[in-house]
Amino acid sequence: MAKIGAHSFLWIDKWTTEKGNYAINIAADTGFDLIEIPLLRPDEFDAKAHKKTIQTAGIEATASLGLPDRFHMTTNPEGAKQFLTTALQKLRDAGGSYLCGCIAYTIGKFTNEPPTQEERQIVINTLGEVALIAKKMEMSIGLEVVNRNEGYLYNTLADAREAILAVGMDNFNLHADTYHMNIEEEGFYTPLVETADVLAYIHMSESHRGLIGTGTVNWDEVFRGLKDAKYTGPLILESFTSINPDIIAATKLWRAPKYPPDIFARKGLEFLKENAAKYGL
Repeated sequence: MAKIGAHSFLWIDKWTTEKGNYAINIAADTGFDLIEIPLLRPDEFDAKAHKKTIQTAGIEATASLGLPDRFHMTTNPEGAKQFLTTALQKLRDAGGSYLCGCIAYTIGKFTNEPPTQEERQIVINTLGEVALIAKKMEMSIGLEVVNRNEGYLYNTLADAREAILAVGMDNFNLHADTYHMNIEEEGFYTPLVETADVLAYIHMSESHRGLIGTGTVNWDEVFRGLKDAKYTGPLILESFTSINPDIIAATKLWRAPKYPPDIFARKGLEFLKENAAKYGL
């Protein structure tokens, strides 16, 4: 069966050494195979402490991030590259090997114009360099696609696939997210199947970012698409029960969650396990 993970914002509002270790332990205790770390501030990340906790808990770790405003890739490619390099080093030192998320842009950053060919070429060039750095570390990177209200550079899986193919490195792939797909894509099945050659990671997130299976995401299409795409990556539960101060404005998370974290985690894990088994993932 596919490995099932959870984003740490299911339990905590920000990543500190103490809160991070709590999230790692509770993810393992709940039955998840891996924890996704929000590596928003790599300089403050205690890789040594977290590596010990991850090993003791017996789970794996990935990390995701969004670039700080000053490192938006199209305006500061060198700064973005250095920021991502630091994040890769920290994740490697904690025992992880996959860095994903909004690695090409700042969440909520806009020019009030569509993306230009020049901007996308800057992304291709810069992420090509980052992918090479990651390759030397025996690590991989994944580009996440977000909806038009959170970013403008890549809003569909097909758009991101073009960039990934242009870079042409086997350790650079696609990070999908059902919450964003629900806004931007014409369905779920076809986009997943048509990007199967680069798809390696997916956030399983409901239309309201709450309890999975209670919104408008067509989960039958999602799982059928993943099956026919021959997807072998992890399924990452992304339900936000805590509002992170770094991303609240960009993600528009204004109200408190309907259920406590243990309900989101337990029922979410059950939902993903049942459907993964049903569709043979």
